[in-house]
Amino acid sequence: MNQDWGYGINKDRQIDFDRNDRRLAEYIRKYVPSYKLCISCGACTATCSTANLTDFYNIRRLNIFLMRGEIDEIAKHIDKCMFCGKCELVCPRGVNTRQVILIMKEGIKKIKQNEQL
Repeated sequence: MNQDWGYGINKDRQIDFDRNDRRLAEYIRKYVPSYKLCISCGACTATCSTANLTDFYNIRRLNIFLMRGEIDEIAKHIDKCMFCGKCELVCPRGVNTRQVILIMKEGIKKIKQNEQL
C-alpha cells in the first residue's frame, strides 16, 4: 500500500569537501598564480557585461562552483563569457580573471576528454 502524504524528500545538499573534485582548482592555481589572491568580493561580477545581460552567468558563482568541485555546473555557463576584460580592470587584488576563465575552459575540456591536468 503506497500512500501519498503530500510531501517529498529533497536531495541532500551537503558538500563533502573530502570527496569533491579539486583538479580544476589546482590546475588554475598552477597556471594563474594571481588566482590565489581572490577574496570573492564580487567586483568582477558587478561590472561583468554578460552578468548584466543574462540571468545566471556570474563569475563569483563560478568561483563557488570551482571550490565545491562542481565542474559540470561550470561547464554549463563558462562559454557565456565575452572576454571584455572589465572584471580584470576592477579587481582590487589584481587577479587576472580573463586568464582564469581561459584556463578554466581549457581544464574543463581536458577533464571531459579524460586527459591529465
